[in-house]
Amino acid sequence: MNKESILLVQESFRKVAPIADAAAKIFYTRLFTIAPPLRALFKGDLSEQGRMLMAALGMAVNGLSQPETIAKTVRDLGVRHRGYGVKEEHYKIVGEALIFTLETGLGSAFNDSLRQAWLEAYALLSGLMIEASKSEA
Repeated sequence: MNKESILLVQESFRKVAPIADAAAKIFYTRLFTIAPPLRALFKGDLSEQGRMLMAALGMAVNGLSQPETIAKTVRDLGVRHRGYGVKEEHYKIVGEALIFTLETGLGSAFNDSLRQAWLEAYALLSGLMIEASKSEA
């Protein structure tokens, strides 16, 4: 990712952070709407799940400018998610739900440049997670 894309993602996430609980709710509602079978992968309280999602996303977004500092943590997430039953094909669906969430939460501020920057960020992060889930199998 180039510096401009990283800054776009980081600045937009700072706008989402204050509405993290609402954003997480939008995310899970969308995820289970487009892929109802994925609901079975989530055990326990979705509110807590949402907090963990937003915290992990915040960590990843903040580390984009120095990806080597977050690579191990992101890979560990991939291995952990494999243990929860997450499969490679699920990452595309999660990415769609994430983009929908950002578009909904940011409204008109979510333009084509920002969409592209988030798609790049998600490709980088999910790629690390997928790679780790395969190599640790």
